[in-house]
Amino acid sequence: MRAVRLLAPLALLAAPLAAQDAPPNGDYPVEEKSISELEAAMQSGETTSAAITQGYIDRIAAMNHAGPELNAVIAVLPGALEEARRRDTERAAGRSGPMLGIPVIVKDNIETKGPVPTTAGSYALESNVTDRDAPLVAKLREAGAVILGKANLSEWANFRSNDSTSGWSAVGGLTRNPYALDRNTCGSSSGSAVAAAASLAAGTVGTETDGSITCPASSNGIVGLKPTLGLVSRRFIVPISHSQDTAGPMTRTVRDAAIMLGAMAGVDSGDPATAAAVGRVSDYAGLLGRDVLKGLQIGVPRDRVGDDAALTAKFEEALDVLRAQGATIVDIDESREATEGVGEAEFQVLLSEFKADMADYLQGLPDNDVTAKTLADLIAFNEADKARELRYFDQSLFLEAQKQGDLSDPKYLKARETATRLAGQMGIDKMLADAKVTVLALPTRSPVWLSTLGEGDNFSGPSASGLPAQAGYPHLTVPMGLIDGLPVGISFIGTAWTDDFLLQVGDAYERASKARVPPRYLPTVGQ
Repeated sequence: MRAVRLLAPLALLAAPLAAQDAPPNGDYPVEEKSISELEAAMQSGETTSAAITQGYIDRIAAMNHAGPELNAVIAVLPGALEEARRRDTERAAGRSGPMLGIPVIVKDNIETKGPVPTTAGSYALESNVTDRDAPLVAKLREAGAVILGKANLSEWANFRSNDSTSGWSAVGGLTRNPYALDRNTCGSSSGSAVAAAASLAAGTVGTETDGSITCPASSNGIVGLKPTLGLVSRRFIVPISHSQDTAGPMTRTVRDAAIMLGAMAGVDSGDPATAAAVGRVSDYAGLLGRDVLKGLQIGVPRDRVGDDAALTAKFEEALDVLRAQGATIVDIDESREATEGVGEAEFQVLLSEFKADMADYLQGLPDNDVTAKTLADLIAFNEADKARELRYFDQSLFLEAQKQGDLSDPKYLKARETATRLAGQMGIDKMLADAKVTVLALPTRSPVWLSTLGEGDNFSGPSASGLPAQAGYPHLTVPMGLIDGLPVGISFIGTAWTDDFLLQVGDAYERASKARVPPRYLPTVGQ
């Protein structure tokens, strides 16, 4: 099948833009509409899936490579409107459901049926038309969703170089933050986060190895859930690490995330990790709205909060909201000693698994024009296409991963056991047990830095993503407001398979705080 042409990337050196007027909303005003609101409007006959889908398509046209030039969407799927009309026909015949007719954008490392390639942001996969849905996409379609398009991302999910700029890919260019267009979007589900924040879809799907859902969600003012590893299938997704990779919902509200997770979650015989999900999938949205904070013990690892005064003050405001709803905050003064060495172990695991898992993915592709079959082939491709692929940063992580042995290497096996044990048993589980708390709370990430292509990322401040990513445990981030016009989030972290309860906690905090502020598409902070 011939690949369709992707949306052209923006001019990376465009002059700063003034604050944008509200863009057109097409056939139906979709801006800031929740999944529940859209479903109710369709159920009442006020609108149709086709009108809503056209509204998002028009909004993408007005904002993606025009207006604020967010550059969040790599491609709109050519069959989206036709799929929306089918959903309208199904509704007219009596079908209903929370995702019926709801347009969704997925990250461009997730395969979808049709003529659009799955590139992971690299020209090495420019011809990667598989014409197959990843199981999570198939489940969304089964639930009635309209798969609207593919989101830009940090190339190779931000695992090509230590000097990368998050949000940039050779295929898609640089994604812009809708709160301040010169600021970074964090990686690697940058396009998914921006598309959700800017109402370019009702909801989006991102993927995370360590921080790639939660950091962009926090940095772009939305909700992001990294589920327990195994709750959502990873098959037909361009990989980094089978020990840590997972897909998850990215939305403007916790309820929307819960609705999407309910559609995406479940066992897939092609992904052995999902066997543990048997009997664990819940009616996530149906559990929301409860007064779960009253009497809840929430642990705060104080040595992981960091020393950013503004972030700490915002976090304390969020804790006060939790206290006002009846929660008890339990300080955990020392949490790092028991997890010393977990970062080094994780890095070894990612290097080894990336080499092996990438070869498995490439060699498992259906017959198409992708010639690369190993990581060594990708390295050679990048070297031969330096002008596009290596224009801003190198491929140092690729080169380091290529040096690793196979997955029977004792060095890898020891690192994997160490990372999982330290992050889970000696990390999150120990904190929960010792402090006698049910969940942990932390600032998700400090406010984002300026995007400086060619100069890497200026990461600073605390990050909550490491331990839940390394352990395979769930991690939910919810907006807790703005610092100097830039969004920050609060993280709720629990042990394995507590995704449903974390969503209840996040929903209760969201309802009490009402902390999310929609984006204004300013050229920079303070304007």
